[in-house]
Amino acid sequence: MARKVLVLGEVRDGSLRNVSFEAIAAGKTVAEGGEVIGVLAGKEVSALGQEMIQYGADKVIVVEHDKLDQYTSDGYSQALMAVIDQEKPEGIIFGHTALGKDLSPKLASKLSTGLISDATDLEEAGGNLVFTRPIYSGKAFEKKIVTDGLIFATIRPNNIEPLAKDESRSGDVTSLSVDITDLRTIIKDVVRKASEGVDLSEAKVIIAGGRGVKSEDGFEPLKELADVLGGAVGASRGACDADYCDYSLQIGQTGKVVTPDLYIACGISGAIQHLAGMSNSKVIVAINKDPEANIFNVADYGIVGDLFEVVPMLTEEFKKLKVSSS
Repeated sequence: MARKVLVLGEVRDGSLRNVSFEAIAAGKTVAEGGEVIGVLAGKEVSALGQEMIQYGADKVIVVEHDKLDQYTSDGYSQALMAVIDQEKPEGIIFGHTALGKDLSPKLASKLSTGLISDATDLEEAGGNLVFTRPIYSGKAFEKKIVTDGLIFATIRPNNIEPLAKDESRSGDVTSLSVDITDLRTIIKDVVRKASEGVDLSEAKVIIAGGRGVKSEDGFEPLKELADVLGGAVGASRGACDADYCDYSLQIGQTGKVVTPDLYIACGISGAIQHLAGMSNSKVIVAINKDPEANIFNVADYGIVGDLFEVVPMLTEEFKKLKVSSS
């Protein structure tokens, strides 16, 4: 059954987030040969429309307004509802990001429809679209289908492979004028505490530190390894509570949920709350002085040793590999 599917393109610092392209790939599956329409909302974002098309969108609708320069649920919901009213889609796909988690339930309520959140897989089986999502902090998975009405879902970053970029692909990028009114929240300034570099929620490689790093300076070897591997630095709640780093780096049940290709846990004991945020990583490497640490129960590879000796050794070896392969 061919469907018309809307996919939200998320913009950060003037660029499309990778989850936007993953959402397009998911949208293609939901569309089943129908039309995938990218949606961009913001200020001066129309130039990004062709990139969504190169990753598989058939056309892109842009809603630009000064009041959309910073995300607010009121502003974005007005913009998206205008596109939905115009296009009347059978499917909507967002990334399961901070923005997606805030905006999707509001739109689902306005549309009086259900919402499948945090999907990690999507497949066609028995004539139905089957979404897989984790439950009980990742200890189990459930499969969900939509039997009637609008298919509305958010997908977890780093789980659905984007389509290959095709720069020869072309499509229409059109503007839709929407009068954004009655904003209850106005963003006057944004203060970022997170370190610059790779976005933690979309990073393919994450080097995470726990209480075992002992201090703020203890994160420096982890940052160096992350730079060599092109990854991001994360932390357990214990490290954040101890003021070794900012809470924006926290991974776990009360922090960010991540699914990188490689997760290196340094000085992290493996509390269940932390495991809930990273246990679905494709490869987990644990470095800990305690051979009985719980983190080794979920690790694919374990190193029993002092992280301040092991991490610099790993960094040097990876540097050598990069030199030899270049």
